[in-house]
Amino acid sequence: MAERGLDHDRRVALDQLPRAVRGAFSALWNLDLAFADVVTTSSDPRLGAIRLAWWRERLEGLDQGKVPAEPRLRAVAEELVPLGVSGQQLLQLEDGWLPLLEPFPWSDPQAEGLKLRGGILFGAGARLLGAEASDGEAAGAFWSLMDGAHHCSDSASRDYLLSEARAALAGLGERLPRQLRPLTVIAALAAADLVRQGRGLARLSAVVRHRLVGSLPHG
Repeated sequence: MAERGLDHDRRVALDQLPRAVRGAFSALWNLDLAFADVVTTSSDPRLGAIRLAWWRERLEGLDQGKVPAEPRLRAVAEELVPLGVSGQQLLQLEDGWLPLLEPFPWSDPQAEGLKLRGGILFGAGARLLGAEASDGEAAGAFWSLMDGAHHCSDSASRDYLLSEARAALAGLGERLPRQLRPLTVIAALAAADLVRQGRGLARLSAVVRHRLVGSLPHG
């Protein structure tokens, strides 16, 4: 995969979120990027797996009050755990990222890993916004497939992830809950990229329509 950083869409979404949870969402996204950093900088899958396991163990320790000096983990402890998003829930991100250590071409294990990762992130985000985790998981799975495809450096694997994303988008409801739209707006942008090739006006229209009625662009 290509190198990762907090993308434009997630930065924009942070500004639309309620102020009370912006710090928590920032901690959530940066934790996800910590796992991404492991994948993008590991040339040996076995060593990468050991590094991912380190993050999993540190997250497990947060629920027992063991807070390491690592700043992204400290942010999780300070911003997410007090709001009811436990280290136990977040450590499952390891299972989502682990298949991405494998060499190309990618197939079902990588797609399922990405869907799990997105479901965890959007499930936690839904809880931060006062909804049930299950309310955000499907949108998160779709978004994560698109995010994975966007950062994938292998064309065949990218095409496979895009086909999986189309199937995931087709399975989403016509309207997503109003409570979640400050989060799911990034899924609307991903849908615009998928079905309208990410043209500027299409992306703007997707944001406006999603915030108003909760719809996602469909091909």
